[in-house]
Formats: sequence, structure tokens, C-alpha cells
Amino acid sequence: MEVLVYGAGALGSLVGGLLARAHDVTLVGRDPHMRRIREDGLRVEGAVETTVHPRALTDGYHRSAAVALVTTKAYDTDAAARALSTGEYEAVCSLQNGLTEERLVASLDPPVLAGTTSYGARLLEPGRVRCTGVGTMSLGSIAGGESPLAARVAAAFADAGIETTAATDMPRRRFAKLAVNAGLNGPSALARITNGETIAGPGREAATEAAREVARVARAAGISLTESEAVEALESVADATAANHSSMRADVDAGRRTEVEALYGAIATRADDHGVPVPTCRTIASLLEAWEASRDLDES
Repeated sequence: MEVLVYGAGALGSLVGGLLARAHDVTLVGRDPHMRRIREDGLRVEGAVETTVHPRALTDGYHRSAAVALVTTKAYDTDAAARALSTGEYEAVCSLQNGLTEERLVASLDPPVLAGTTSYGARLLEPGRVRCTGVGTMSLGSIAGGESPLAARVAAAFADAGIETTAATDMPRRRFAKLAVNAGLNGPSALARITNGETIAGPGREAATEAAREVARVARAAGISLTESEAVEALESVADATAANHSSMRADVDAGRRTEVEALYGAIATRADDHGVPVPTCRTIASLLEAWEASRDLDES
């Protein structure tokens, strides 16, 4: 299967690298990372060890593939959609944080699948990515239900050694992922701690309450996700990635803009739509926004 990965940073490079073991993969990212991959290949280290040689480009316009995976930061979704709209794809699948799929649907003709993954990734240097935890992947229709397209993509991903499920309950999985991100990303970034420390230490109260708030919003929207299920998902990911830094903590450590709007803004917007109070998520968001504003990062 031909696969294009748009936004080949840490996660995109890892997933693209794993897929390249069995498929024709094109990575779209930034130099010097893409340049080094063109010269020497992509080295995957850590929990998975392999070197692959996918195509590596910096221009994602006018491309084609069976599937385009979107792995950009959530705030780059519109830019990704503009580039992908100039190409030809049978399907587009988001593996981003937040609830970005609707924005892709609004801009693209091909069907858009929702995706989740529990793989951990860290970009070490140009041409090298570390797999910090072997996980699984799920793909499916945004609305839920059976999807022959998702089943075909999932089977192809499984052929590359990625345990992938064609899920019929993606609405619930999307909000469960949002609950995990809300519970881990903000608290770990603000406290500068690992995922395991976030859930095991004093930050646990804020982390678990943020996850519960997401579950309340989900139920108000008609999606079956209990508070206990949201907390269990949070604890499971925190335990499996205990030594890892969340993507938001990595952004804060590097002085980069965070995905606060894509995560906590999406929660707040839907909470307002349904009249659900989410004070913990709003507090976390306001602190992150204050940090970004102090460094002129909020619109950069």
C-alpha cells in the first residue's frame, strides 16, 4: 500500500518508519530531518530497531497515495488540509491530538478516518527516532460503525507489524483519547514531570478530574464514556509510558507553542455547547495560555 505521512516529526516518523518495513512510504516533514533521511535512511531505535529508506520530502502538495496519515501538531491541521487537497488519496486518517477530524472533512474530498495510537516516540536528531513504547493503533469512521475502508487500512498496517484494529466505536475512542491527553499533557507540562509522576504524585487529583470532565462532556454529547472508563484509560496510558514525557511537556521544555487550544479549547467549546462545567480543564488551559503569552507563542 502507498502511504503518505504528512507531518513527519516524532510520531509520524516512527509510524512511517514502521510502515516502511512493508509498504511504499513517503514522509513529508522539515529539513534537516528529511534531508538526513534522504541521505542515510531513517533509523528507528529503542523498543523497535530498524533502518528504512522511505521517500522524504518537504513539499506535500500535489502528491498521491492510497492513504495519507496526518500527524502534524493540531494547530497545523488547516495547513495540512490545504496541501492534501491538491493531491489524490483514497483515504485520509488523522493520528493527531485533539478533535481535528472535522476540520479535515470540511476541506477534503476523500473520506476521513479517525485514528488513535498508543505508540511512544521521540525525535532524537535528524534521521533518528526512538520508539519509547510499543503500542497499538485503531482506525475507524468518525461517526462509528463498520467501515470496509478502515478494515482495509488496518489490515495493511497489521502487515507491517503494527497491531491495528478497525474500530466501530471511534466516537468513544476519540473522547477517551481526549480524556487521556487532558489528564496527562497539561499537568505534566506545567509541573515538568513524567507521565508516571503525573498520575502517581500530587498532580493525580488534577489529572483524574480533567479526565472525568471530558467524560461528562462526552456523555452530554451522547457518547458512551463513563468517568471511571476515562480515568482507567488515563491510568493505563500513564502506567505504560511512565518514564516518558508527554508531547506537551516536550513542547514546553523546548519553548514551543503547545496544543492547548486543540485539547482544552476543544473540551471547553463542547462543554459550552452542552452546559457542562469543566473548571479543571479551564484552569489548566489558562495557565498554559499564560505561559505561551509571556513568550509570544500563542499565535506563532
